[in-house]
Amino acid sequence: MADEPKHIVSSFEADLKKLRDMIANMGGLVERAVADASSALVNHDPELASRVIENDSRINTEQHNVEQFAVRLLALRQPVADDLRQVIQALKVVNDLERVGDYAANIAKRSIVINQVASNFPLAGLGQMARLVQQNLQASIDTVGESDPQKAIAVWRADQMVDDLYNTIFRELITYMMEDARNITACTHLMFIAKNLERIGDHTTNIAELTYYAITGENLPDFRPKGDVTSTYVHTTTN
Repeated sequence: MADEPKHIVSSFEADLKKLRDMIANMGGLVERAVADASSALVNHDPELASRVIENDSRINTEQHNVEQFAVRLLALRQPVADDLRQVIQALKVVNDLERVGDYAANIAKRSIVINQVASNFPLAGLGQMARLVQQNLQASIDTVGESDPQKAIAVWRADQMVDDLYNTIFRELITYMMEDARNITACTHLMFIAKNLERIGDHTTNIAELTYYAITGENLPDFRPKGDVTSTYVHTTTN
């Protein structure tokens, strides 16, 4: 874009800033959804859970708005190189954010059930996992606006801790079910909640990877260890 008139370059930079601001706005809604869903679970607050479910449509609307704006930029500006990567990044990031919103709504729905069937069940582990996921999600969204590759790498690495917590919680819930069949219903819902948090962590990592590529033009390594070993654990305990 170096040969283009300065006013065109400036206008496009303004468009890119608006795109980043739109992503930040959607990210804020998603962060709030995850925080509220986690709080509804830990504090047994069905009213807060219901608000998370109702507000999911706002996240979907924001996704649609960002996608429309990004496609318009592609059509009218025909960006290349770094600029093209930023627009493509935006399209992919909002898809990850929308999925995170869906998982938050699912956590909220299951928290309502948990409150009905097992309001006294220990939730400390899930609360800890939720806090870590929220921290990583906020950091990954910040990387989009700050264009900070080092922060993106930090988020990418931090997902290992989320996986480790998920494996610990999964084993604990299996133990509760084996000890008392009356725990099966509650533990099943809690397993799904833990898995939703783990998947939020995965989408958070995706955002960090997309941001790193948009900034540097390089991919993060493919060999980051994946800590979820629960499928192996289930196979071992059922044979």
